Amino acid sequence: MSGAEDQDDPLSAPVARAGSGGLDRLADTARCYAQASAADNTRRAYAADWAHFTRWCRLKGAAPLPPSPELIGLYLADLAAPKGSTRPLSVGSIERRLSGLGWNFTQRGQPLDRRDRHIATVLAGIRRRHGRPPVQKAAVTAEDILAMVATLPRDLRGLRDRAILLLGFAGGLRRSEIVGLDAGKDDTPDSRGWVEISEPGALLTLNAKTGWREVAVGRGRSEASCPVHALEQWLHFARIEFGPLFVASSRDGTRALDRRLNDRHIARLIKRTVLDAGLRPDLPEAERLALFSGHSLRAGLASAAEAEERHVQTHLGHASAEMTRRYQRHRDRFRVNLTRAAGL
Repeated sequence: MSGAEDQDDPLSAPVARAGSGGLDRLADTARCYAQASAADNTRRAYAADWAHFTRWCRLKGAAPLPPSPELIGLYLADLAAPKGSTRPLSVGSIERRLSGLGWNFTQRGQPLDRRDRHIATVLAGIRRRHGRPPVQKAAVTAEDILAMVATLPRDLRGLRDRAILLLGFAGGLRRSEIVGLDAGKDDTPDSRGWVEISEPGALLTLNAKTGWREVAVGRGRSEASCPVHALEQWLHFARIEFGPLFVASSRDGTRALDRRLNDRHIARLIKRTVLDAGLRPDLPEAERLALFSGHSLRAGLASAAEAEERHVQTHLGHASAEMTRRYQRHRDRFRVNLTRAAGL
């Protein structure tokens, strides 16, 4: 593979430059800003997309650069209907992979024309033949959350996980938003936001997927269900005044460490407590584990909150009401009965 094929550092200083090093410094600064243009998880996914595509090209004896719409069309067809025992990708996964390739080509100064007929018509045919309604993760209710937190141990780790579940549900937060919080503003370079606790509740300032937004999490009806009280308990006993809000704990669950939690901890926590709480006992364990994920908290708030849709949309940080409705599992389907409204 040539250097152009696996180029990981597309930003560099011009070849003809003064020897002061000034442009080199600016190139480094620009490179840092370029890396900050996408979330870490997104960059990792795009890197995996590029690695898969370039490997596919090597196996087929083709060059990944410059971008060839005809070759991309063949690649998409192979993802949708691979030979042998390889499992086909879903339509959503194929579209996401195509977006990853588009980003990678653009970073290398050779944008991909997704409207080219060799790509657009193949993708349209894949959607028509293999398209299905999206499989959504189950939403957890307030009762579910209380049952889940009741399974947690009464040590420091349990206090932390209790605060995570209650705050994640009440804030309608993404996994990355939960673990990206700091105790205060500008505490750490990798911070994705911070929290301010007051008498009415906790104000979260988040640098999220759609930009900066504020999320106000009010206090609950009782200490047992209050996300702000759970957060206060965790901060007090973990002695956290600075740095990451949610950190790892020692093996015995008695000491808070300095290491920020990984967002995968949220998914594992939800799946474990769902099983321990006995949610959806009608399903086999494997199906129950697949049904719930980090998005279950976000969808749970959107589905359960008895508030005007515009308030839920603002709380979740959605750019459109249509996106908010995707999170509202089975909510208000028959509140407006157009059959009767039409006179039947």
